[in-house]
Amino acid sequence: MAQNGLASRLYNGEAGLNVVGRRKLWFGVAGILILIAILSVSIRGFSLGIEFAGGNSFQVPASVGTLNQAEDQVNAALKAEGGGAEVVTAQKVGGTGGDSYELRTGQLSAEQATAVKADIAQRFGINVDQISGNQVSEAWGSQVTSRAVLGLVIFIALVMVYLILRFEWRMAVAAVASLFTNLLLTAGIYSLVGFEVTPSTIIGFLTILGFALYDVVVVFDKVQENTRGITANNNMTYGEAANLAVNQSLMRSLNTSVVALLPVGGLLFIGAGLLGAGTLKDLGLVLFVGMAVAFLTSILVATPLLALLKNYDPRIQAHNKRVQARRGALGRGEVVGKGAPTPVDGEVADAPLDPESAALAGAAPKVGARPAGKRPTGARGGRPGGGGNRPGGAKRR
Repeated sequence: MAQNGLASRLYNGEAGLNVVGRRKLWFGVAGILILIAILSVSIRGFSLGIEFAGGNSFQVPASVGTLNQAEDQVNAALKAEGGGAEVVTAQKVGGTGGDSYELRTGQLSAEQATAVKADIAQRFGINVDQISGNQVSEAWGSQVTSRAVLGLVIFIALVMVYLILRFEWRMAVAAVASLFTNLLLTAGIYSLVGFEVTPSTIIGFLTILGFALYDVVVVFDKVQENTRGITANNNMTYGEAANLAVNQSLMRSLNTSVVALLPVGGLLFIGAGLLGAGTLKDLGLVLFVGMAVAFLTSILVATPLLALLKNYDPRIQAHNKRVQARRGALGRGEVVGKGAPTPVDGEVADAPLDPESAALAGAAPKVGARPAGKRPTGARGGRPGGGGNRPGGAKRR
């Protein structure tokens, strides 16, 4: 039946995916990926652009030949005049005067840069004026880095304050942990791929923070809606209500991420890959990877971590034990009342009961349901029908 397919159930929030209950799996996978990212950054490092490492750049017309030919000739000129420097990166760029090749080298003195420029012109048989050269000091890159770190600290502080005021401190901690996971994984992938780190990369890193925060807030808003007044009933644990919120907001987060990734993917794969706009690949990669990872961390890291933190709250612990005790009593066919036994040991699992126990208990949460308070018994507020305290009710005069 098409109506009962996975896509339909995802759109209706009825997929019943046990995300929160399998938090140990997600935390383990995230931990391994973070370890790989840290090792990559520590051992392999980043490919720093001349804005951060310092160096020189030369632009020659694309009419001199292919990009590989231009790189070979510039390397030969550097070997003869540049004192051992070599081409670090080479890419094709566009401009008002036509396409050209930009070749970035190590640090050169002013005399060496002039000599290399003249040698390149001689090798290509063009005028020296057709070759442009620039020199960038590494001090500029260090200033950009320090300001970016300062901006990150201010952003995280404002996020913490907002989330504490909007939700609570546990949600703030879970959201910030998800943001740092996103940054570490994105940095690790960037290090593994070896793309050059430029100021555009830093801007991309700061941009994905806002997107990641939006994804987390969408899920947490649904969690707050499902768990409001949850201790007033014994229908579901906090983890189950949080898992219900993940299922209900999954398609919304997925749709938002896909819509955001489409133009970024076009920027990366079409602009940088097919059209050869090399200046776009550093920004396109960090945005594409960061947005994709932000969707995963908001679902698989932030919400399970929130449920774990909430399980340390004494009120939630007591509530979870009451839910488990009620289900156990109903499963044994006992009448649950105010004096129902409450276990004193053990942690309540966030995973739902097996189908047989759930059928007996009638308390396992269904996706799409909300926590409900106790219903009054009888016709009015628990009082038996018939009116009055007299047997059979009061007689009309």
